[in-house]
Parts: sequence; C-alpha cells; structure tokens
Amino acid sequence: MSELVKRKNGVPKFSAEEYEKRQNDYCLLIPILNEGERIHKELLRAKKARINQQVDIIICDGGSVDESTAKQVMKKLGVNTLLVKDDFGKQGAQLRIGFFFALKRGYKGVITIDGNNKDSIEDVPHFVKKLKEGYDFVQGSRYIKGGCAINTPIFRHFSVKFIHAPVISFTAKKRYTDTTNAFRAYSRKYLKHPKVQPWRDVFQTYELLAYLSVRADQLGMKTTEIPVTRAYPKSEKTPTKISPYKGKLELMKILLCNLLGKYNP
Repeated sequence: MSELVKRKNGVPKFSAEEYEKRQNDYCLLIPILNEGERIHKELLRAKKARINQQVDIIICDGGSVDESTAKQVMKKLGVNTLLVKDDFGKQGAQLRIGFFFALKRGYKGVITIDGNNKDSIEDVPHFVKKLKEGYDFVQGSRYIKGGCAINTPIFRHFSVKFIHAPVISFTAKKRYTDTTNAFRAYSRKYLKHPKVQPWRDVFQTYELLAYLSVRADQLGMKTTEIPVTRAYPKSEKTPTKISPYKGKLELMKILLCNLLGKYNP
C-alpha cells in the first residue's frame, strides 16, 4: 500500500510504501541516500540473522537515484516499509519521518542504524532487550568492553575519543564513548516526551543525533551503552556523507549549539 503524507508540524513531506503491516513491537529505521550495494549487503546480513523476524525494517530514503530501493529488491531482502522523503533536509529530516511513522504505527521503541554496512546489524536483538528492560536511550559503542573498532580512520578515532564524546558526555552529564555512532535505540516514551519534541525543522542534518544523545539524561530518563562492532572497509574509500572540511566545521557548530541548549524546546 502506498501513501503520500503532506508536510505538517515538523514532519517533512514523504511517501510510504508498505510491503507488510506491522509485524513486531519494535522497528529498525535505516536512513540511506544512494548507498547502492552497501545497503543490499547490510540487509542480506540482517536477513541471514533473522533480524526482520524480530523487528520491522523500515528504510528512510533521502531520495536515492541509484535504483538501490527497487520494490522487488527491498521485499526480497526483508524490508517492511520504504519511506521516501520528498522535502528539504538530510539525515535529521529522514529520521523525523521515520520517528513519525513509527509512533503512528504504535511501535514501543525504535532502533536506528546507518545503511552503509559498517555496523553489526546482527546486534539489533541486544537493543530490543534493553528497550524491553525499560531503557529509554541505548547507545551502541565500539569502545566499551565487548565492542570492536575495525579499521577506524585515525582522524575519526581521534575526533570521537577526544572531542565529540567528551563534549556530548559533558552536555548529558553522563559518560558516553561512541557518540557519533548512529546505532542506537529510543523508547516510545522518550520520543513522545513533551520536553523532547523531535519534530522541529531545526533538525536538518546531524543536529537530531547530537540532541537525542543528551536529552534523555537531562530529563532523568534511563540510559545505557552496549557493545557493538563498527568496521570500516580496509581497501575502499571510507563510506561517509560528511565532507572533509565544511562538514566537520558544521559538526563542531552542532556540538556547541547542543552544549548551550539551543535545541531544547
């Protein structure tokens, strides 16, 4: 079933192609943009691990033109629903349509993961377990016991360990170790909290990830980190949507705005 949802109240305009109705209590949102074979490989791994039998997999497409989201391919790889953004904004806008759709469908919690095949999608059940235990925010980390960082670029490793994670930890008033990692989970209660309000146009790029990394602790909600694996390709170009200079400056600006509470409602 296909549905076109018009822009309203901070939710970008998007179309929804539902291949199946809701099957599980939790869903996995995967924001993508022209990920090609990377998203296919990731979904194939998920299918082999039977992840699609434990969560509903929902693709949040930013408007890919590489034919990676062809209907028959998505259905074959176990995708439940394809959401396609038809509006301005990048990752933050994609997540906003995903969160909106997830809560409208009645999921008890939402897990997110990048669609570039770097993360251990096989670990999704561990996030579900934590949500069932009552956690409101669950951050995946390659830097805690049981986690694994493979071929992490030196600059990326340095910036996470010594810049991003310390600033996020200071803002949240709780120590986190892998704060740029989008492999994480949110409870329905967290996303619907009146002092969170994720459906706002200020969240266009990576602002929403930074904001949701700290807001749960600021509100006294239950949070934790769990170990995951993040593996960068050894002999290929590092898959990323962050530009070398402008993108990194933008991330620093987001960190500062978050620290100063600029994203709080």
